[in-house]
Amino acid sequence: MPFLSIERISKSFDAAPVLRDVGLDVARGEIVCLLGPSGCGKTTLLRIIAGLEQPDAGRILLDGEDITRTPSHKRDFGLMFQEYVLFPHMTVGRNIAFGLRMHGWTEERIRERVTELLDLVALPGYEERQVYELSGGQQQRVALARSLAPNPRLLMLDEPLGALDRTLRDHLLIELRGILKHLGQTAIYVTHDQIEAFAVADRIALMREGRIEQVGTPEALYLRPVSPFASRFLGMTNILSGPVISLSPPRIDTPAGLLQPAALPAGLREGQLATLVIRPEAA
Repeated sequence: MPFLSIERISKSFDAAPVLRDVGLDVARGEIVCLLGPSGCGKTTLLRIIAGLEQPDAGRILLDGEDITRTPSHKRDFGLMFQEYVLFPHMTVGRNIAFGLRMHGWTEERIRERVTELLDLVALPGYEERQVYELSGGQQQRVALARSLAPNPRLLMLDEPLGALDRTLRDHLLIELRGILKHLGQTAIYVTHDQIEAFAVADRIALMREGRIEQVGTPEALYLRPVSPFASRFLGMTNILSGPVISLSPPRIDTPAGLLQPAALPAGLREGQLATLVIRPEAA
């Protein structure tokens, strides 16, 4: 049984469809990335999973239990956004401890958990530091520690590194994936950035116009895109079309000349129109 099941979710705003019959399963301990251009519905889907929006149709199941109508504060999920949303009047330690006190943890357990998490995010000894004294990358580490503090059943991250510069973002991506895998934390990561998705995800759900276009590992999406949209969005813009001239050896007559791909999809016949993608490293 999947840990999280998204079953035929649909949502419209002012009669404009935003999500159309979306389905996706997430295994326990898996990091799944919702990847797509702005307006494709990925953040709306995340908000529905979190309980911040209600779907017009469909269900959300967690460990087989229907949580579609369960209030967000009862789902025991963690949320991390692009904005750090740290309390500026609190120290680093108090920021991380805030949710634990809300959950009724003892002060001793809180101190142990805060120390453990600061070690995990490479900020040991920062308990008494003020938030405004930290760099952007350090603040985002504190935000991650705070999200992880109550041991959420599911961690949801909405473009969490979008406010950081590319060099720092690339560095934190590797650290973030390492932390989540070390904890065995199930996570859903939303981004429009292909590099982020490929670096952090076990599987990627590529979205387009409210639907999931393709689901698979980063390697599978890159090597076997299912459509011209998937190819272009993943950075493969050398796309040619033409009729199949022969099946063995496979040959396609394109505007660039007669090309011979490594293989043709099953079911293609001579004379049918085929689309050929040339990856950048092969061009």
